[in-house]
Amino acid sequence: MNSTSITSNMDNQANSNSNNSLPHKDGGGRVSNLILRTITGIVFVAVMVSGIVYSSYTLAALFAVITALTAWEFTGIVNTQEDCEVNRFITTAAALFMFLGFVGYTMSNFSPSISFLPWLLTMVYLLIAELYLQHERPLFNWAASMMVQLYIALPFGLLCMIHTAAEMELYQHLQNFAYQCVLAIFVLLWCSDTGAYCTGSLIGRHKLFPRISPAKTWEGSIGGGVLAIVASQVFAYFCPILSPIEWAGFAVVIVVFGTWGDLIESLLKRQLGIKDSGHILPGHGGMLDRFDSSLVAIPAAYVYLLLISMLF
Repeated sequence: MNSTSITSNMDNQANSNSNNSLPHKDGGGRVSNLILRTITGIVFVAVMVSGIVYSSYTLAALFAVITALTAWEFTGIVNTQEDCEVNRFITTAAALFMFLGFVGYTMSNFSPSISFLPWLLTMVYLLIAELYLQHERPLFNWAASMMVQLYIALPFGLLCMIHTAAEMELYQHLQNFAYQCVLAIFVLLWCSDTGAYCTGSLIGRHKLFPRISPAKTWEGSIGGGVLAIVASQVFAYFCPILSPIEWAGFAVVIVVFGTWGDLIESLLKRQLGIKDSGHILPGHGGMLDRFDSSLVAIPAAYVYLLLISMLF
């Protein structure tokens, strides 16, 4: 009896020690993940800011890489679905050609017919190829290939329009300050995300869109919007290319459409049954996870600047 009791006590003590050690492991893992996320975030922001600010050529090179990586990632995740067999290489090449078409049009003064010719030929190939590949659902492949062009390549291409102020007759006063507008898009999105996370964590109660993203709250979105508007006034002080009210309006547009962009990607991931779009950015997921908000905010920002220039 004593021997059994001693053995039992030893087993219980071992189990207790083992259980006590689990939080240590989890805590260490959380700390390591936080450090990884922080380092990745710092490097990401440094690369983005330097690429945007340094010159139009570094911006073009930066977003050419981003466009290609995001398109490749998107085609990879849609190809996991049954009956979807997108040509990843050609579709990604088409997205890159569209972006480079904007680069050629805005930075090299090529005519649209020349700048977008490679993209046009690539898209024609994707249409015709389905006649011979005998895929089960060619419509799915066409739809996914076109989605890459409209959802990914077009928004990043519009950054070139904003950066170089191509339509000078419409917004000439932005000519010498175009990079500030591009930089502001991402800074305001980052401020919105930060404000939304902090406010939502502290006082978030009312769900914003529970069907798509249960973690988002109205309080968080409002907090993110307030922080973005405050940040926009910093831009208004140092970059008076827009009035303070126009900068505040710019921030509101970025926050609203950026939130929709985030929700659209959440809907996409729910439809595909995935948690993250990829793992290329340690601790931050994939390219779509990082640029989801901007893919809708960039076109909205372009239209906003266009309207401001036409009306004022």
